[in-house]
Formats: sequence, structure tokens, C-alpha cells
Amino acid sequence: MTHDIAAVARHFDLAGELIAAAPIATGHINDTYVLTATAHRRPIRYVLQRINHDVFKDPPQVMENVVRVTEHICAKVFRNDPELASRQLAVIPAEGGSACYRDAQGNFWRVYNFIERAVTYDTPESPGLAREAARMFGWFQSLLTDLPGPPLHETIPGFHDTPRRFEFFQEVLKADAQNRAARARPEIDFLFQNAGICRVLADLVAGGEIPVRVAHYDTKINNVMLDSTTGTGVCVIDLDTVMPGLSIHDFGDLVRTAACPAAEDERDLSKVALDISLFEALAQGFARETGWFLAPAEKSHMVFGGKLITFEQMIRFLTDYLRGDVYYKVHRDGHNLDRTRTQMKLVQSIIEQEESMNRLVERAFQNSSGGTN
Repeated sequence: MTHDIAAVARHFDLAGELIAAAPIATGHINDTYVLTATAHRRPIRYVLQRINHDVFKDPPQVMENVVRVTEHICAKVFRNDPELASRQLAVIPAEGGSACYRDAQGNFWRVYNFIERAVTYDTPESPGLAREAARMFGWFQSLLTDLPGPPLHETIPGFHDTPRRFEFFQEVLKADAQNRAARARPEIDFLFQNAGICRVLADLVAGGEIPVRVAHYDTKINNVMLDSTTGTGVCVIDLDTVMPGLSIHDFGDLVRTAACPAAEDERDLSKVALDISLFEALAQGFARETGWFLAPAEKSHMVFGGKLITFEQMIRFLTDYLRGDVYYKVHRDGHNLDRTRTQMKLVQSIIEQEESMNRLVERAFQNSSGGTN
């Protein structure tokens, strides 16, 4: 479906007159455009997005979360660094002061400021880049430790409910509606052999050893913007999945997506392994900003978080394969099974290096400014 972007943009409080709109091809969930307006002969850019309401069932709740988080971060950063505060993500109001606009077709739209002189990377090109990206996600969490008011909305219910995802996998396996289970027997066996890890974090939360915090829940390094000149972190973006969650989950997904250079669907499994130097950089960066507030059980389960989130993603890929590829887009026969196998290999690599990884995390927290809690 094509949209009249100029007509949509008129419903937002843009400075000056809109002179250009260009789509951005990156991103798999929302439709994104760069808007350019001109005021006093000076161009001002914005980011316009159509929120995917098939994924996010209640866009106004998503935006309520985003507004609370961005306003809180901007206010805290402004106290020490007004210039950096001006480069944080901010919601541009729609008509009537609303955080989003709903068009006649039921689409929800929002506008952010455009973060100038900043870049993102899809892969960690060096340990230094990985360290800075991890530091920014830790910084993001640290700024939200005192977010006032009620808990944020859960924008995707059960997002990291690993026990429930394993239960659903078993239901799908029992039905085997596509007759695919026979092709995935080693992967199925691996899930059952390691299923005991699914409840570990849930039990620690229930026992009060690990607190529920504000989590980002999409900690890929391309959701960190870095200054294009200095390489220093500027801000964290893509806040649709910010909700109540676990710090361990955020670090775990960072490990899953940034500590293995291989593609998520790599067929040559010899290329799939955790890079210990990248992992060490991630641990150092994250610990630098979180050492002062994380509980002992959170610190001691950081490596476990990487193993669990990778295992959970394996469950999700294999479940979708058995269902007939109904959730993840596939581009070849067995694509989701390939993805399943890369996650399994990465879990195995983490298990093999787990002791060394735990020592690196312990050292990272000891060396951080907040290393003693």
C-alpha cells in the first residue's frame, strides 16, 4: 500500500515547510521515512514511521512508553550535558499534542527528531565498537533505574517468557502439522536435553534475587547511534520493545547478536562460534555503566543470559519451522531450520567457553567504576 506521506506529515508539529520525503529500506517491522523541512532557509530533518500494528497491538501504549522513557532520559542527561541531551531521541507531537496520529485507514504514525552527525553499524567491526555499544545499552538502563510512575506497558506480552515458548514448541511438535519433525530430530533432541535452563531466571525473579527493571529488549548494536567523528555513543534508539524486563535478557541478546561474527542463517556451521574477544568487550562496556546498581545474582548470571536468549531464539526458529514458516520471512527451503542450527551451534560454543566467560564478566565488574555493589 502506498501512503500520502506529505498528507500524513501535515498532522505533526514540524518546523517549517516539508520539502522532501524519502523512504529508508532498513528495518523489518515499521515503515520509515526521512522528512526534510525548511525553516529560515535551514533544513531540519525528521524520522516518520508507520507503526506495525500487527506486531504491536496497541500503538498508543507503545508511544506512551516511548514518551515516558525519552522525556526522562532527556531531563537527566540535560543536567550534566545539555548538548548531548539535544541529541537524544525525542517524540515530535502530532495534532492535539498526541504522541501519534491515526489515519483514516487505521494506520498509526509517529515522528522523531533526526539525530544528526551520528551513524549506526550492523556488525561489531572491532572490539572497541562492541564495547561502546554495550556501554550505551548499560547507560540506557542506568538512566531508567529511577523512572517514576507505574510500570511501563508490556508491548509484546510474554516476549522473553522462555518456559512458555518451550511449552508452545512442544504443542507444535506434537501436532507436527507440516510433517517436518523428522528433518529436525537432532535439534529437537538438543532442546529437550537442555530444557532445564528455561526456568532458571523466572525462578530467581520469583525468589526475589533478580529484580524486574526497564529493559530495551532489542539490544542489537545497530540500535545504538555513535558520533560520526568521535565514535562515542550518542543515544539508544528503537524503543518499541522497551518494557518491564530483565537486565540479563538485554545483555544476553547483545551477546547473541554481537559476539558471533557469523550470519544468523549461516549454513557453514564451522563459522559459528562465540568470539571471546568481542564478548570481553561487551562485558567491559556493559559493566562500566551497570556495576553500581545490578544485584549480585544479575552479575553472576550475565553469561547464562547469553546462553538462555540464544536457546530461546533457537526455540522460536524451530517452532516456526515446524509450523510451516508462518512468522519469520524465509528465502529458501529450510531457512528456519538453518537459523535453528546456527543458534544451536552458538549455544554449544557458549557452553564450551562458559567458565572463561564468567571470569571475564567478574573481572569486568571488578574493574568498573561501580564494580562493588
